[in-house]
Amino acid sequence: MASPTCSADQLAQLFGANTTDAAGAATFICDQFTAVSDRFTDTAYAVDSTYLLFSAYLVFAMQLGFAMLCAGSVRAKNTMNIMLTNVLDAAAGGLFYYVFGFAFAFGSPSNGFIGRHNFALHKMPSALFDYSYFLYQWAFAIAAAGITSGSIAERTQFVAYLIYSSFLTGFVYPVVSHWFWSPDGWASAGNTGNLLFGSGVIDFAGSGVVHMVGGFAGLYGALIEGPRIGRFDHSGRAVALRGHSATLVVLGTFLLWFGWYGFNPGSFAKILSPYTSGNFYGQWSAVGRTAVTTTLAGCTAALTTLFVKRIFSGHWNVTDVCNGLLGGFAAITAGCSVVEPWAAVICGFVAALVLIGCNILAEKVKFDDPLEAAQLHGGCGAWGVVFTALFATEKYVNEVYPGKPGRPYGLFMGGGGRLLAAHLIQILVIIGWVSATMGPLFFVLHKLNLLRISAEDEMAGMDLTRHGGFAYVYHDDDEPNKNGIQMRKIEPSSQS
Repeated sequence: MASPTCSADQLAQLFGANTTDAAGAATFICDQFTAVSDRFTDTAYAVDSTYLLFSAYLVFAMQLGFAMLCAGSVRAKNTMNIMLTNVLDAAAGGLFYYVFGFAFAFGSPSNGFIGRHNFALHKMPSALFDYSYFLYQWAFAIAAAGITSGSIAERTQFVAYLIYSSFLTGFVYPVVSHWFWSPDGWASAGNTGNLLFGSGVIDFAGSGVVHMVGGFAGLYGALIEGPRIGRFDHSGRAVALRGHSATLVVLGTFLLWFGWYGFNPGSFAKILSPYTSGNFYGQWSAVGRTAVTTTLAGCTAALTTLFVKRIFSGHWNVTDVCNGLLGGFAAITAGCSVVEPWAAVICGFVAALVLIGCNILAEKVKFDDPLEAAQLHGGCGAWGVVFTALFATEKYVNEVYPGKPGRPYGLFMGGGGRLLAAHLIQILVIIGWVSATMGPLFFVLHKLNLLRISAEDEMAGMDLTRHGGFAYVYHDDDEPNKNGIQMRKIEPSSQS
């Protein structure tokens, strides 16, 4: 939106002949007009920055959701361990993303592969980015690391968490986000100079960039580590190692649901952008629509999972429903801003089936992921990338990604197959990049005996063997004789 201008020279010509100082009057009027215009500009920056900061706070709140979901999904003897890893994902990720990650992702000008400027936020703020943008992108980076931690829970050495989390947030994830989100990225929809297949990749909030990266990183970690002790019996049959608290799972799910309203609608980065000035319809409408599509996809996936699992298992399972809900959110994340609400229902329905199918396949190949994170974020994230290429509408694509008339859109919406081709390439390069980086990292950690804990420690539980005690205290050593009743000291058991 162009700023209005005032020319004192032109305004002076409009004054009559009797004006004693036309130039002075015109200059005064223009100065006042410019001051008012500057105030409107300042207000627009403040509104957009506040919106982005609030969205960043919502996305960061998802870390609490991850922590609660992870804690409830593991056995009680490993609760303290998984909670600590979630805290360290945020802390280590904060430093490494500050020093390296943001520059690799968005440092401009750069080449199409990796950013080269703004290390440690040098020369920030700038005309391109303010500090609020860094905070928002950091919250995304640690979300990817949190996904991976769920896949390798209950059997991973603490030092391995620190190493992979730092590497993922400082290098692996930022490079992918540069490819698809930076204006300089080789496959970014915002790269107006040379768009891949004339469209670039429309991965609006990161079904591929965040969820696939975190999910496939977790896939390699879990594959190289192997399943938890007792997950499969001697005949190869799967044995359920259920988490200790469905309450925490539900709490974590609702916190993630809440945070997703910053994750998806917040990815607009600004809200005060009218498509046509003086009209009720603008980017604020697109923000609201994005929240609606996010909601519908998650709700549909939850209900689909509920009834399909009821048919298979014969009972109603709240944990499965929560995972289905999150699978729907992961899938809609790519196309949330460019699809109609009715399409989001289709997205959620298929996402639930993808998650169920991936879980069945995981059991057949004896793959153990305590949180179903690789299946949920990797599988549903990949479906979300494909879904966007099928259902993105022409109107919304041109509004969200302006500046290039005739940009390809969804195949099923009459936009041809070029967007689908770009998105299939995205899936392949993400899998290839994560395979080439996180796969070797986990393999080296495994060879150096830094990845998996010993069988004895795993059986006893990492809370007791690695963190000095259990997360839950069932007795009070300071009050052994309260109210005349002798309290018996309970020694920690080797079983969960």
